[in-house]
Formats: sequence, structure tokens, C-alpha cells
Amino acid sequence: MISGVKKSLCTLLACVTVLSVMLVPAPPKASAASNVTVNLSAEKQVIRGFGGINLPAWIGDLTAAQRETAFGNGPNQLGFSVLRIYVDENKNNWYREVETAKSAIAHGAIVFASPWNPPSSMTETFNRNGDTSAKRLRYDKYAAYAQHLNDFVTYMKNNGVNLYAISVQNEPDYAHTWTWWTPAEMLNFMKNNAGSINCRVIAPESFSYLKNMSDPILNDTQALANMDILGAHTYGTSFSNFPYPLFKQKGAGKELWMTEVYYPNSDNNSANRWPEALDVAYHMHNAMAEADFQAYVWWYIRRQYGPMNEDGTISKRGDSMAQFSKFIRPGYVRVDATKNPNTNVYTSAYKGDNKVVIVAINRGTSAVSQNFVLQNGTASGVSTWITDASRKVASGASINVSNNSFTAQLPAQSVTTFVAALGNGRSTVSETTYEAETSITVPAQ
Repeated sequence: MISGVKKSLCTLLACVTVLSVMLVPAPPKASAASNVTVNLSAEKQVIRGFGGINLPAWIGDLTAAQRETAFGNGPNQLGFSVLRIYVDENKNNWYREVETAKSAIAHGAIVFASPWNPPSSMTETFNRNGDTSAKRLRYDKYAAYAQHLNDFVTYMKNNGVNLYAISVQNEPDYAHTWTWWTPAEMLNFMKNNAGSINCRVIAPESFSYLKNMSDPILNDTQALANMDILGAHTYGTSFSNFPYPLFKQKGAGKELWMTEVYYPNSDNNSANRWPEALDVAYHMHNAMAEADFQAYVWWYIRRQYGPMNEDGTISKRGDSMAQFSKFIRPGYVRVDATKNPNTNVYTSAYKGDNKVVIVAINRGTSAVSQNFVLQNGTASGVSTWITDASRKVASGASINVSNNSFTAQLPAQSVTTFVAALGNGRSTVSETTYEAETSITVPAQ
């Protein structure tokens, strides 16, 4: 119990405190500790695109409208440019993959496929660490399995879908309910059978980018010759394990893709939680800037924890992805940029179509004033697109460039994409022009 005198004194002090707070001016926005320097001449990896999987056998097909939302690049569309599909072990089910794949290709996307199991006639059970029901591909069926993958490639081609690539096995090192492969088995197939596959080959699609699955391929001349794309999933992979020095040493002429993930979780109805959904953009930043991945592929496109809500609308996780996918188009090249100019601020930059695209993530709870400097290129104006707690890839104010630099405000807990035409090109980009400006040509096999 507070006495009457003490209570009155407390009330008086409270009023003085409130008055003092009212008289103190609001603190200015924090200024970044250093510039973001974008060196347009320092080229890194070529970007193939961003996307996710469609898996009708497990959760139903995307509808026609949902395909437009996923692969279109106009307002309220994700601008995905990569589709992953499922190689069913039963050829009678392959028709399920066709319609969404055709739609993706019609929008300029590339399509690749991953199998979970060979046909049952090609598998056997074995004892794996006491699990006598573990499954593997029979050693005398490797050639038949390569033909099975070829059959899928041919089937899709005959139905209007030219696959960009096909994988040997989805997550061979996390196969409790599908087919296991040891590193030695994967190496054997890559050396002796993958060369007969009439498509680019992806391997090994480790569930957690475990290098013990891919090191043997990189260290074997013949296996490496038969691998076109090193594919990896990043479930539980720490950012410190994103770089892959051996791939940089041995993988010249090969591509490096992140072919499946959801992040940071698959909680029910989690797709629209903010700022949790901002973690998706942060994960993508690390995948591009630290791992040098050329493709970033989500798990289910439409799911309660995915980029598309079950009702076909775009989620906040999808907004985070779209800040990359709508603007960084296939064939763009990542260029060197200051990765972490300030606490909680992360940036990466890309060039293509005579434009530079910069994605800036502010994970902090305060807005930041950030300066950007362009080297080895000029721009006259910058368009901005913002996702934060209340905005969904919303157009922001245009910014003028002076002496090859500009300053922008990064809202608290936000991701902002800056788009600038280089040289004498247009200085702003309208969202309605995405589709026309970002068509791609798939390289010949």
C-alpha cells in the first residue's frame, strides 16, 4: 500500500517524467557504419533463378490461377523462374507434372526434376545400422535406372516440357522413407551411368549440404565430367558452412544450386508471421552472397508455411522471396557489394538487362539511413520496392543518384530492393514492365 503523500509524489514525478519525455526530440534514424560499395565490374555467379516445387501427388496441383501467381511477374505475382517437379517411380503418374511445368515454361521459367525412388523392380531392402527395411537401388540396376530417368526426360519433352536438368536422387543421405545412397554408391553411378542421361544431371542433393556426399564427385574426373549441377538442400546448414572451397577449386564450368529448403520452420500457418518471414530474405541473402548459389528453390510453392498461401494469395514469406525473384532475373550476374555495412544490415547486388539491382535487409528494430556507392558504372535514378510489417513489395519513393551514390532509408525489420538503369537507360522501372523486360533464353544443352 502506498501512502497518500507518497502516492501524490509518485504522481507528480510521473507527470514530470512524461513532460520531460515529451520535450526531448525523437532520436534521428541511425546512420550505417559504412557505405555499401557496389563494384559493377567484380562479377560473381550467374543467377539461374528462384522458385519452388509443385508436387501434385502429395498435395494437389497448382490451379491455373495459382500458376499465374507463381510464374507471372506482374503485380501480386511472385515472378518465380525455376520450377522443380517430381519423378514418380510409377510412369503412369507422370502426366500429373505436365500442366504446371508447361505453364512455367510459357512464362520463361526453367524446369528440373528430382526422384525420390526408382521403380520398385529396381530396389532392394538392406540392413542399414539395424534398420532391415532400408531401401537402395540394386547394384545390377544402375543402367536401368539411368534409362528410367531418360524415359522421364523423353516423356516430358514429348508433352511440351524440355527439362533443364534432372537429379539422380532427392536427399540420398536422409532417406528414411525413400531410397538411400552412400557417397560411394553415388560416386559409382556418377562415374559409370550418369553420362548416359540425355539431360543436365544434378547431384547429389544432400539434405544438409553435407560435403561428404559431393566431395567424392568433385575429386573424381569422370564423375565430375558427368555432373552438370551440384545440387544441395540447406536444412540445418549453418551459414558458416555455406561456402564450399572444394567446389570453387574443382567446379569450373559447373553450376551450384540450392534445390530445396523451407526456412526458418514449417510451423502450421506460419507463412505470414512477421518479422519471422524476414528471415527468408536473410537466408536468401546468405545463399546468394555467402554460398554463391545460382538458384534458390523453396519446398512447396503453395503451403501454409510457403510463399503462396493455401488460398492462392502471396504470403509474407513469399514477399521476402519476391524481393529477389521479381527483380533478379535469370541470366543476371551477382556483383561484389558490401555484405554487412552495419549491424543487422545485409546487402547484395546484381546486374542484368542494363540494370543494377540491390537487395538490402534491415533486421534491426530501428530504421537505418544507408549510403550506396556505385563503382565502374553510372546510374541516374533508383526505384525502390519495400516489404515490411505493413507493406508487400510496395513501390517506394524514387531516389536520385549524385556522383554515383545515393542514400536510402531502410525501415525497421524490412527488405528493400533498389533498381537502377545503368548508363543512359531509363532511371525508373515500373512493376507493369517486369514481364516484357525480363524474358530469358534457356541455354542450349
